[in-house]
Amino acid sequence: MERELALEIVRVTELAALASAPWMGRGDKNSADGAATSAMRAMFDSVSIRGTVVIGEGEMDEAPMLYIGEQVGSMNGPEVDIAVDPLEGTDIVAKGLNNALSVIAVAGKGNLLHAPDMYMEKLAVGPALVGILSLDDPMEITLTKAAEVLNKQVCDLTVMILDRERHESLVKTLRKVGVRIKFLSDGDVAGAMAPAFPEAGIDLYVGSGGAPEGVLAAAALKCLGGELQGRLMPADSSEYDRCIEMGIEDPNKILTMDDMVGTEDVIFAATGVTPGEFLEGVRYLPDQRAETHSIVMRAKTKTIRNIRTLHYLPNKPLLKK
Repeated sequence: MERELALEIVRVTELAALASAPWMGRGDKNSADGAATSAMRAMFDSVSIRGTVVIGEGEMDEAPMLYIGEQVGSMNGPEVDIAVDPLEGTDIVAKGLNNALSVIAVAGKGNLLHAPDMYMEKLAVGPALVGILSLDDPMEITLTKAAEVLNKQVCDLTVMILDRERHESLVKTLRKVGVRIKFLSDGDVAGAMAPAFPEAGIDLYVGSGGAPEGVLAAAALKCLGGELQGRLMPADSSEYDRCIEMGIEDPNKILTMDDMVGTEDVIFAATGVTPGEFLEGVRYLPDQRAETHSIVMRAKTKTIRNIRTLHYLPNKPLLKK
């Protein structure tokens, strides 16, 4: 992939963030998501790619924009797979909470996993723990191994997990061994990325969340030198069959980074909508300006760019009022 594509992709996440930010705290997650999705789709037309959405807003008959299988881009340039979440954390924006992002991952055609819309069990770590842990191990063993490698006591580890009823048993285990727990209300992608950012103070991300979000997080962690292991959690026979239909031969196996994002180059971009662990949210400034904070990364070079951009809003015709 062309390296210039990284900066083109971050322009797309910036516009989606700017479109959804006005809905912060207004209690209307659907309007926030719709604004982000419309802006992202419109901005894609200016990007020199022949892209296919493999992770998007739903199936063709379920979502009007950025559906799975949709073609995006100017139709000039490389053929690529696209994974998008125009607004990762719709409830976060609606409630005015932290860690909402606009997110895109891009890889060469055929590299991104076509993840079905179901739960995925996840274990995400930063660079120091890559290749050390296994999703098959009991949580107590996982934490003991992590503590040894990180030269910490188990009780000094900090584990992040979504605050969900389905995690009740897992939380009891974490409490029993004495680790610190940081609960996340929403924002599965940001949560899985957190262990790769030392300033976040998170050692591991565990629990289950959306499978599409798992692929997006895996793309980010490949750029950051971290690791995500995943295992799909089909709830019934129809979801199991759905995995088979989407080309996943064994839905019960551990999915590695190579399974989720391939072995070639990956570009990941995210723009903060509300403040979070490693990105600030959209800030409105005098004179009809706004500031965005984004991160754009490339796996091939391990280059990580933090980008602060000042936008003059009247010159953004693609923003919906």
